[in-house]
Amino acid sequence: MNTQPPPSQGTVYGVLLNDRATVDRLAPQFSEPPYKAAPKAPVLYIKPRNTYASDGATVPIPHDPGAVSVEATLGLVIGATARRVSREQAMAHVSGFIIASDLTLPHDNYYRPAIRQRCRDAFCPMSRTFAASSGFDIDRAELEITIHHGAGHPSTHYRRSFADLVRSAPVLLADVTEFMTLSPGDVLLLGPGDGSPLARAGDAVLINVPGLGQLRHTLVAEIAASLAGAHA
Repeated sequence: MNTQPPPSQGTVYGVLLNDRATVDRLAPQFSEPPYKAAPKAPVLYIKPRNTYASDGATVPIPHDPGAVSVEATLGLVIGATARRVSREQAMAHVSGFIIASDLTLPHDNYYRPAIRQRCRDAFCPMSRTFAASSGFDIDRAELEITIHHGAGHPSTHYRRSFADLVRSAPVLLADVTEFMTLSPGDVLLLGPGDGSPLARAGDAVLINVPGLGQLRHTLVAEIAASLAGAHA
């Protein structure tokens, strides 16, 4: 498997409500105000540059609430300008894939921008860019999360399949580029799975995508991270 440095240019876009189980679970809420209907277009947000972190990163998390949701996913790395691309031609604009740990403070409000929860420093560890082998099918890919909680505590295991997306990779890319242009270096994340696991300070996170690669990072308390930096 060939690798390249992680994306250092461009914008990382996330998408919500792209997992069928999540949409089914939240369906009763969609009929309530303020929207009174399920979203018809992709629900996008941006992970700004301050959130970018590399494989092996140490990520500080705040004492309150003391936990983060590990919304691990795959990302499409754009290799050629994508504007109003068809579903059939969408993947021709993708130069590779990344594994991303899209961290967020737990919240259940989809009606307001979750900037404080999603856009904290280092809240988007990303792997290097993987050029997928001919045998890797992103639409059938699986992702495994293992969270090691330390001595005396059992590890948390989580698995999801990208066969259960509301919009598959080519469909999502086509729908997004219908109204906005994606440029080389941009990354389009495919969205979190339902019931993403929680992790806390002191935990070590391993994200594995069979046939593609792995991403690792650890979590530390925000205060501890600040003190370590002050004494460095």
